[in-house]
Amino acid sequence: MATGMLPESRTEADGSAVIRVLSYNIRSMRDDEDALARVIRACEPDLVLVQEAPRFFRWRKHAARLAAKSELVVLSGGATASGPLLLCSLRATVERTEDVLLPRTPGLHQRGFATAVVRIGGARLGVLSCHLSLQSKERYAQAGLLLDRLAAMGVLHAIAGGDLNDRPDGRAFGRLAVGLQDCWATAPWGGEYTSTPDRPHQRIDALFATRGVEVLGCGVPLYLPDTDLRAATDHLPVLAAVRVPAAG
Repeated sequence: MATGMLPESRTEADGSAVIRVLSYNIRSMRDDEDALARVIRACEPDLVLVQEAPRFFRWRKHAARLAAKSELVVLSGGATASGPLLLCSLRATVERTEDVLLPRTPGLHQRGFATAVVRIGGARLGVLSCHLSLQSKERYAQAGLLLDRLAAMGVLHAIAGGDLNDRPDGRAFGRLAVGLQDCWATAPWGGEYTSTPDRPHQRIDALFATRGVEVLGCGVPLYLPDTDLRAATDHLPVLAAVRVPAAG
């Protein structure tokens, strides 16, 4: 397992781009908001895949405040995606965005995807943030819908991630890992377990990439202050550095 720092964001001479991607369940910003922003800033991400963004009263204001404190901008999602949210740095040029609500099982929470297509350097990348169901059957179906959505985005390269509510030996996680690269399994770095910050013992948050993306490293950034990681939310963040080929 790599223990050094992940590569910094950069554009290569051939137009390919090294991109830093963060996935983070922020529990509706109910914890220490300043600690949350410090964690995000310290990861120096180009793209942030958020789960459990505020969804109710003045949710846009809360999302904008988090983006500003994190030195990022809101890309898509929030209440219109039922929780998943995308943030990005000014390095990203937005081509299009789409918030997707998934079929709902009566009695269970509404779920959705926040999606976008962006250009960074010479690379073109699809991005999807998700928070899958607590119910096994619905969660497995949502994993299939995620794969379908990536295939329909019209891009060669994509990254998806979020709170899967499933472990690597689960059916939904396994369905995604067959169709995509599990970034942690491909290039493990930092820590593995994402839940809970006080007692990390399971990996239920993950990042996935399509086959043409080179994963340079992925894991929990354990070099960050433990006090901030514990205070920010009830999940640990997953940070990856990937190299995306230049668009043809």
